[in-house]
Amino acid sequence: MLALAVLNSRAAVPAQAQKPSASALETGRQIFTSACAGCHGLDGRGGERAPNIAKRLEARRQTEQQIFRLIHDGSASQAMPAFGTTFNAVQIRAVIHYLRVLEGIRSAAALPGDPQAGKLLFFGQAGCSSCHMVEGEGGFIAGDLTDYAATKSPGEIRAAITSPAASFDPRQRLATAITQAGQKIIGLLRNDDNFSIQLQSLDGSFHLLDKSDVQSIVFDANPLMPSDYSTKLTTKQMDAIVSFLMSTVLVESPVASSGRPPMRANQSKNQ
Repeated sequence: MLALAVLNSRAAVPAQAQKPSASALETGRQIFTSACAGCHGLDGRGGERAPNIAKRLEARRQTEQQIFRLIHDGSASQAMPAFGTTFNAVQIRAVIHYLRVLEGIRSAAALPGDPQAGKLLFFGQAGCSSCHMVEGEGGFIAGDLTDYAATKSPGEIRAAITSPAASFDPRQRLATAITQAGQKIIGLLRNDDNFSIQLQSLDGSFHLLDKSDVQSIVFDANPLMPSDYSTKLTTKQMDAIVSFLMSTVLVESPVASSGRPPMRANQSKNQ
């Protein structure tokens, strides 16, 4: 949708919008998913029909006004269609906000709670760090959540915490392997090929087993992620954890003239 091409200037670009709300980001996500992802991919990283607009430097350097005109008017080559008659200015602006999320430039205004309180909960009472890692700290059994929130709305993050079965990743469930000798090994399946399987137990140990030596392997029906956070945590605590995960996403453009690497939301400009 946002192919890098010569920009038309027929659209009247609205004034710079306020920092996006969670609802605006969700609107942008829905429109992007339905109208843009078919060519650019759900993550914005492109495909056979359109370029990467999430990570390519040329795309990230475009101003919001340039992107607005391109979405509204289409490209001069017509490779990118015009959406000015399909979506209004507010909807196009919402798409731009969501594109910035895909690029990793998240606005702190969208945070629903206190990210510092969320960090304390993540690494403390909530126990998230026993399985998950953020910015090099925490566990290794479950996924690294450093950039998890880059393509998620606050509602999606909250739902993934409170209802893990709804977004169940089959790779994140325990498997029990019983060998021909009767040994029982419990862990996450890390590799599976024609001849062997590899399990990682919760203590971090890896177990490489020949399939000929495995009598059976059974997977748990439920995800490894606990399903009781909705009762263990208050709404305020949940919003804080969501905000912490959102705050780890990049908030400044990586093409700053200083040449310094981009900062994260919890970094100080004086560092």
